[in-house]
Amino acid sequence: MELTPEERHRIYEEEKARIETEQKQEKSGDIPTLNLPQNLACTLCYALFWISGIIFLVLEKKDKVVNFHAIQSIVLFGGLGVLSACLSWIPYAGGFFGAAIGILAFIFWIVLMIKAYQGERYKAPLAGDIAEAIHKSVWKTDTAAEAAGENVESVKEKNGEDFGAAVSQKADNFGKKVDDYFTRTRTGRIIGYSFAIFWNIVLIIFFSLFYEYIAWYSVGDDGSLVITPMLTSDFMLWMPVLITSLSICIVANIILIVYDRYWFREAVQILLELIGMAVVIYLVIIFPFDFSVIPNAVAAGILPTVTKVVFIFVAVAFGVSALVRFIKMVLNIENREYTN
Repeated sequence: MELTPEERHRIYEEEKARIETEQKQEKSGDIPTLNLPQNLACTLCYALFWISGIIFLVLEKKDKVVNFHAIQSIVLFGGLGVLSACLSWIPYAGGFFGAAIGILAFIFWIVLMIKAYQGERYKAPLAGDIAEAIHKSVWKTDTAAEAAGENVESVKEKNGEDFGAAVSQKADNFGKKVDDYFTRTRTGRIIGYSFAIFWNIVLIIFFSLFYEYIAWYSVGDDGSLVITPMLTSDFMLWMPVLITSLSICIVANIILIVYDRYWFREAVQILLELIGMAVVIYLVIIFPFDFSVIPNAVAAGILPTVTKVVFIFVAVAFGVSALVRFIKMVLNIENREYTN
């Protein structure tokens, strides 16, 4: 059966559109590895919370859209899990915080799956920004846009316009160059490892020999300096844990000076951050501080809560940093970037 000119033209246009779509996908990196519709794959990234995020991050190597949702799932639900674990150690209120975070996670779980199935690139508050930053740093999706932005800023600077923004841009570029030196060059990393070794030695010496100076200082009636210790005897329970963790950090950084492959140093940094989180959580559990020595009753009553909140924040920061580093390591290894 012979086709009419109209049918031939329609088939030609359909085939042309198909080829153009494939070329655009190949150029943008949106070709899926898995034989799944994109919206379904994005939805499944959230199905098992951060676990399914890790699964799709590892299995889907080419589709940038699916990768973003996988990263967001890990950052959001993994971060909420870390936060819940840390806050659960707070006496009395720990159960309330855990329940509140559970409800929040369930709401995000429903919303994100619906949005993903509808094909919407919805960003969760904070977690979405972190996921997008990781996504861009690995896929370099905005290289051209950033270059164009730099050109615009340079033109504005030449014309005397938006001078403050130009200065800020130059400061950011300088900061990135410094960061690149200490992370992307062998010499810079060795300097960083050496500083970490020195700093950990300083901490070991201080907490082993001078921890009594963590105290409340006041002037006595005779004008002499009165030092009242703020640490309880429980501090000695935390001391071996701290010294052991600092010693592990020293050994790890010595090893990194000798062997500095990308996957190994990232794995070591993740391990050290998890150790740091555990050490801080243990400090919150023991809480070897006696603020009753402070003469101001209001300050003495507030400081325990403030101190615990600060330590919990530090523990969460360690956990989130380890999580973000893990995601970037998986993506970079999959894309075969930074392998040395």
